[in-house]
Amino acid sequence: MTLITIILVAFVAFEHFYFLILEMFMWTKPKGIKAFGLKSKQFAEETKVLAANQGLYNGFLAAGLIFAIIENDIRIAIFFLVCVTIAGIYGAFSTKQIKLFYVQAVPAIIALIFCFISS
Repeated sequence: MTLITIILVAFVAFEHFYFLILEMFMWTKPKGIKAFGLKSKQFAEETKVLAANQGLYNGFLAAGLIFAIIENDIRIAIFFLVCVTIAGIYGAFSTKQIKLFYVQAVPAIIALIFCFISS
């Protein structure tokens, strides 16, 4: 992988590690409530187990991308970037929040483009 590809993949991994923190540990805190536009603290409390599960999955995506960098394996990076892209597209569609597409899918798509260019 080229240096720019590694940087882009690392950025996507960092994003998903940050999502893990927000969803697993900050969901019921003011920062988590604001970040996800939750309707109330009570709603956050009622859904914190689901959010923690989501956070764990985001952690797996981050781990897969970091593993791809460590192994210097473009195929692993492509697989996890496609997973992130699909998650971003589905998330934006299912929640009707286009912001999710821009925050999650677009960086993954850019990293994917560089993966294909560098291979």
